[in-house]
Order: sequence, then structure tokens, then C-alpha cells
Amino acid sequence: MKKISITLLTALLIMASCNNDENSNNEEPEVVVNENPGTFKEIGSITIGGEAAAEISAYCEKTKKIFTVNNSGVNQIDVIDITDPAKPTKIGKIDLAAYEGAANSVSVFDGKLAVALESTANKQANGKVVVFNTSDYSLIKQVTVGALPDMITFSPDGKFIMTANEGEPNTDYSQDPIGTVSIIETISYSVTTLDFASFSGQAATLAKDGFRISKAAKSFAQDIEPEYITISDDSKTAWVTLQENNGVAKVDLTSKTITALYPLGLKDYNTAENAIDVSDSDDKVAFNPWKVKGMYMPDAISHFSSNNVPYFVTANEGDAREYTANTDIKRMKSMKLDATVFPDAATLKLDANLGRLNLVADMGDTDGDGDLDELISFGARSFSIWNGNTGKIVYDSKNDVDKKTYELGTYDDKRSDDKGSEPEAVVTAKIGNQNILFVGLERSDAFMTYDVTNPASPQYLQTVKTGDAPEGILFIPASKSPTKRSLVVVSSEGDGTIKIYQPDLK
Repeated sequence: MKKISITLLTALLIMASCNNDENSNNEEPEVVVNENPGTFKEIGSITIGGEAAAEISAYCEKTKKIFTVNNSGVNQIDVIDITDPAKPTKIGKIDLAAYEGAANSVSVFDGKLAVALESTANKQANGKVVVFNTSDYSLIKQVTVGALPDMITFSPDGKFIMTANEGEPNTDYSQDPIGTVSIIETISYSVTTLDFASFSGQAATLAKDGFRISKAAKSFAQDIEPEYITISDDSKTAWVTLQENNGVAKVDLTSKTITALYPLGLKDYNTAENAIDVSDSDDKVAFNPWKVKGMYMPDAISHFSSNNVPYFVTANEGDAREYTANTDIKRMKSMKLDATVFPDAATLKLDANLGRLNLVADMGDTDGDGDLDELISFGARSFSIWNGNTGKIVYDSKNDVDKKTYELGTYDDKRSDDKGSEPEAVVTAKIGNQNILFVGLERSDAFMTYDVTNPASPQYLQTVKTGDAPEGILFIPASKSPTKRSLVVVSSEGDGTIKIYQPDLK
């Protein structure tokens, strides 16, 4: 009996010790909430300034704070308490003047805020990453990265910080830094910066598949302009949009190498399902097929997996280069068209038809005779899903973005000649057992929600009004939310507002 009692007592002590160890981690059990992802509604809003006051936001679970880039005549990160998301309150700021850089992007992991800063003394010089403590805003570390870091993100495991360093030229192209991707190991803050020079020998092959190198480029590596990054859930792979180049790069984080460049090709608008509105001067919104193609030219990128296959999602905004030494955008009516391909060129050039459409000026002359055989425009006015292993397209939303926002009443017809609704942001999230996609539309002041559980056949759920010119979308899962409910946070740079949305329960 004595031996049994001692054994039982030992077992009880071990169990108690285990329970104490679990509690000492201060980890709350996973929250299971039965939410309807097609029912997001605005529950809170705050205005932190005017134009450019609310660009990209990041959330700290530990402090229940949002950190937002504010470039509205200031150079700071605004700190917003969302302990009660219905009443977001600005409680502080991080002044960045001392760091000789202007903020472009922010990311948070485990109480650390990472900020991407471009050089204010010389935009073409190397930028930096500055890391702060989210509790007291004290400086933890600052390190040098490539030129013009435009986007920053922590890997899901927190072991890496990555920046997309756009490396834009100055206006006369006397300085044109190479575009790069920087990988920072957070254990030591050592930096590895990767460029794309090794792919220059593939330039011709890449171009045939729709990858674009500007004719004004001094070199392949200098023309590459990384824009946005998403990192796989296992923190081993990153996909990086190269917006102006109409491509996506794949990066192996284990070996710290760029393993592939994926040309994204062209989208054909001369089909009923891809029909677009192309004129801002016809006093109407009319979606018609046109003999035009669009370069996807994605801005934001996100990812998810289905049946153990990785996918990445792109917001196909489009972007022109407009510098004194190189402007690659022209109105269609100012271009010379091939008479055989376009026998009705005079009619097409009317402002009410294609005349006002902005085209890529240095593309479309496929036979080199000085006239256009193809009309190529900026952006695809859509979001697309691509196979993460092969870079091949799986799904494109066709003209759904513009049509749905027109039905909502937020479509801006004055952008029809340019890039339509301009999908700017994409964020994927898991809600219940569904993969959900949020798409932010810069010119239509809304975000759209889709169920992408089946990547080849996404299901539209809803369109929601936002502030003016939404720039960033942030998803906070229920397990990390102050209310233990999923939240979507939208930062709009047009009016400096941050709006918070929450779905209904099923």
C-alpha cells in the first residue's frame, strides 16, 4: 500500500508540474468561432490624418496595438489601441526622423515591430530596417538592406525578416540601383541581399513568355523592381512580385537563393468574360470585348495551400514607369497601328472607344516595322491564383472586380482608361475550414471577399465599402483578436482612415 501511494503521489506531482508549465507559457487555448466569412461589417473607424496618413498597418497580439505608416506630412508610425475594436484610439507614435529614412511598410512578430525605411537623403541609396519593441517603442536593432525597401514581412516562424527592395531609378536614370531582396536572420540580424543578375542570360526566353525588361534599362538586374513578398507557412519559400517586370520570383529561404522567375504573360480582353470598360469619356460604363491585352503586373501577393499544393494570389494592379528619361505610357490614339491587324483604326482611336486607353508604349510591335500589331495595357483588372510550384495560372477573376464594384456603386469611371478598379491588396486567411481571400481595390474604395478553398473555382462572397483608396489589408484571426472574433483592418491612404470589420456568427 505504501509503494502504491508513493507512486500515485509521484504521478500527481508530475501532472501538476506539467499543468503549471503549460500555464506559465500564458498561452490561451485555440479559439474556435463559427463565423460566416461573407458577412463582414464595419464595427470601428479612426482617422489619423489626411492623404497618405494610413498606408500599411501591422497588429501586435501582445499589446493589442495596430502600428500604421503615416506619411501625411510627417514621418512616423502611428500607434492605435484596439483593445476595443469598436473604439480604436490613437495612443502614441514612433518618430522616424532620427533614422534618416521614410517608412514604406511595417510588420510585427512576437512583440517586435519591423519598419522598412527608404533613404531620405538619396532615394537610390541603400535603405534600412529598424526594429522596435512594441511595448515601449524602444529601438532593438537597425540594419542596412537594398535600395528603396518597399515592403517588409516577418516569416511565420519569426526567424526571418524579408524586404522587397524596389531600386527605382532617379528621374534622369543617372542612378539606377539594382532591385534586390534582403533576408535578415532575426537571431543575429545578419543580412543577405540577393539580386537577379544571374538570370540575365534567360532574358530573351523570359521575354517571350511575357516577362518585361524596359528598353531604357541599363542592365537586367537594374531593371528588376521587387514589390511585395509572401512567405509559406513553413517559412521555407517566399514568392516576390516584380510588378513592372510582369513576373514573380521564387526564393528558397533555407539556401537563401532565388530559384525561379515566373513570367506572367498577357491577359486577352477580346472575350466576353474578360470584357472591360476602356473609356473615361463616353459618359457610361460599358463592358465590351476589345482587341487589347493586359500585363498582369501584380502589386500585393499572398499564399495558401490546398491538398498539399502551394498557391500564390496576386493583385493585378499594373504600374507604369514615368521618368524624365523614360516614360513608357501613351494614349492609344497617339500610337500608329498596323493597318492589316486594325483596319478600323480610325474608329478605334475615338475617345469614346479605345482612344483614351493607356498603353505600354514600348511593346506591341511584334514584327519591328514601327507600328503596333498588339495593344498592351497596364494591369489585368483582376486577381489571379497561380500554382506555387510551377508559376502557372490556375484562375483569373476575369472582369468580376470591375463589374461587382459597378453594381455596388463605387466603380470610378474616370479610371476606365487607365487600370480600372486597380486591385492593390490581397490577403488570404483561414476561417473555419475555408480558405478566404480578401482583395482591396484602390480606385473603387472597397474590398471583395472570396472563398478560394477550391483554387480553380473561387466563390464570390461579398463586396464591402472602405475608406478612400485602400492601400493595406490586415487580417487578425479570432485566436489573436481582442474580441476573439476575426477582424479585417483596412488602411486607406486617400483619406487617412483605418476601418475595422467583423463577420457575423453562423
